[in-house]
Amino acid sequence: MVKIVPDTSIIIDQQVSVLVQDLYKGAEVLIPEAVPSEIENHANKRKEIGYQGLEELKKLQQLSTEGIITLEYVGRRPKLDEISIAGGGEIDAMIRDIARKYHAILVTSDKLQKEIAEAQGVETYFYKKEVEPISTGPTELESYFSKDISSIHLRENTTPMAKKGTPGHIELIELDYVPLRYRDLDRISKEIIEQSKKRHDCFIEIDKRGATVIQFGDLRVTIAKPPFSDGFEITAIKPVNKLDLDDYDVSDKLLERLSNDAKGILIAGSPGAGKSTFAQALAEYYYYDMEQMVKTMESPRDLNLDDNITQYAPLEGDMENTADILLLVRPDFTIFDEVRKTRDFEIYSDMRLAGVGMIGVVHATRAIDAVQRFIGRLELGVIPSVIDTTIYINNGEIDTVYSIELTVKVPTGMLEADLSRPVIEIKDFESGELFYEIYTYGEQTIVMDINKTQRQDDDKEDQKSPVSKIVERVIRKEVNKVAPHAIMEVSLISDKRALLEIDPDHTGAVIGKNGRTIAQIEERAGISIEVEELEVKDIDNRSPINVNVSGNYLSLNFRKEDIGSSYDIIVEDEYLFTATVGKKANIRLKKDIEMAEIVIEAMKKGEPVYARLRNEDLY
Repeated sequence: MVKIVPDTSIIIDQQVSVLVQDLYKGAEVLIPEAVPSEIENHANKRKEIGYQGLEELKKLQQLSTEGIITLEYVGRRPKLDEISIAGGGEIDAMIRDIARKYHAILVTSDKLQKEIAEAQGVETYFYKKEVEPISTGPTELESYFSKDISSIHLRENTTPMAKKGTPGHIELIELDYVPLRYRDLDRISKEIIEQSKKRHDCFIEIDKRGATVIQFGDLRVTIAKPPFSDGFEITAIKPVNKLDLDDYDVSDKLLERLSNDAKGILIAGSPGAGKSTFAQALAEYYYYDMEQMVKTMESPRDLNLDDNITQYAPLEGDMENTADILLLVRPDFTIFDEVRKTRDFEIYSDMRLAGVGMIGVVHATRAIDAVQRFIGRLELGVIPSVIDTTIYINNGEIDTVYSIELTVKVPTGMLEADLSRPVIEIKDFESGELFYEIYTYGEQTIVMDINKTQRQDDDKEDQKSPVSKIVERVIRKEVNKVAPHAIMEVSLISDKRALLEIDPDHTGAVIGKNGRTIAQIEERAGISIEVEELEVKDIDNRSPINVNVSGNYLSLNFRKEDIGSSYDIIVEDEYLFTATVGKKANIRLKKDIEMAEIVIEAMKKGEPVYARLRNEDLY
């Protein structure tokens, strides 16, 4: 009986199950324990070759069960460090030792393994992969593309679809009325993967179980399979337009800023809006017109740039390693496509603060959203040092340009000089009009829409401004820390003073010894506070009550003398529900019910919650 020892390469290529039925019928197949260990390591890393190897091992087990071959696992399982340095040849050496020990034929598709085995006197069968010549014609996937088609969408059991047109003028069209089958997609994907291994302009960006991303020339191809997706799917995206900066409506003022002042640029927009196309135009403007050294950080590398601009992928799967190399390369500008995760924002910031001009591509539905994505990820005062210009792209055109500056001032809507603080001003670049202010108030970070504030100032006098609501909310929060069950009403007397009316039982706790507690609250709220005792009487037959959230419950707090009484709960002048005060002088609601959600939403707005003693004679 012929004995054969397959190595990892031939198992991954799934050829052993073929050879034992054609060339080595009835063979005794000896699989070194090192082989499944290496395959398992690949599978744990979510590499497709790991799952291919597992499928082949299952086939061999089935052939053994059917009596076609004899299957045995031999040798020892390699140690973790031996597996981790498999690329150094340790695993291959173990497999050759097994073949020599059992006087078996080593079966491999690895040319180097073959050469070393023969040099050591080990009988070897080398499976030579059929190398097809690089096709000069288009692949089956590429043949779907025609003029103005930007993306192809293929899915099993559905007809092939495509998006046609330019950003802002996209339509979804059907390419064929015949649905594609699994075998069709399998054929197309295998052709793309094989060609990507042969062509110098193609590379596999991501290879995980159920998902493969390939940069195939100027196509970005995403292949999705179960268990990642619920069906076999192939998506290919192609840049439709390649534009110069001159093709955009760039004002002389903006061109001057891009040429001389802008060093931290964000290009924002929704998916398909034309962000990448504009980034390409800007990159080539800096390289050719401004004679600046430009590099890119991309995952995947799908920007359609000239060969003079080097495109970098994550080094060893980590963009931080790429940033380390780029700092040694010393580019004048780096395009980061795209800034998405928290670590991406940190890397973008680190490189900008190191002096590299940065152009970040960010998904956002509004221009301000691009800036807001940095809040919480960076210290607020650092943001203007990292971003100075935001360009919002919509329908393939420049829609909005914001300039970002840091100043110290009293935020709009406040007058008290003591309220001065660092404020980030976001202005329309062309007109200089102030659109947004970002600052901290208490423990909160506020993004204030200036136009909205001014519009509300023009409304009725009794309508609360956003600033008033913020001040009231901060005061309520601070008072609740020292008197969590207090009943209170907060109102703004002027831009300089607020009135806090609180029930007599908690007045002393809020004021504190020698007024220390209220002084601390004033400092945190940034406003002078006048404290008065709240007359617990019906005002329009209703009184304000204290509300707090604890765990999964919302608690509406009353006085001990209210125990057993029924109250109507009123929120924003609307009757909500009626309940009886329990033994602990409160009414408890689960947070996830609709009534509790309405109360919580009102609290977020700074709106008080009222209770009205239910008079049964009226019902």
